[in-house]
Amino acid sequence: MSVPAIQTALQQMQAMKTEVAAPAAQVNLNVQPGVQTGGFAGELKNSIDRINALQQTAAANTTAFQLGDPNVSLNQVMVDKQKAGLAFEMGVQVRNKLVSAYKDIMNMQV
Repeated sequence: MSVPAIQTALQQMQAMKTEVAAPAAQVNLNVQPGVQTGGFAGELKNSIDRINALQQTAAANTTAFQLGDPNVSLNQVMVDKQKAGLAFEMGVQVRNKLVSAYKDIMNMQV
């Protein structure tokens, strides 16, 4: 790859990083102390729901592409399937870590 191509790729990656980080930077500052906003179980459920939504979107786009929808391209289908697959793998790894932590806590002697 040439230097300008690498610089262009780096700029695109940095732009994507700021797009992803922007929603995470918006913190709700109106939360009162002592009031929980869902906790760990709520966040876990939201994560599972997002993984499910990604998988459903990928399946819908795959079906639309197979049926010949001109608005759905092959690269869009492949990217959606990769996003869904990576999200699922991340969910499995989080689950594995949670199970491992639970086992470690249960094996502690008091």
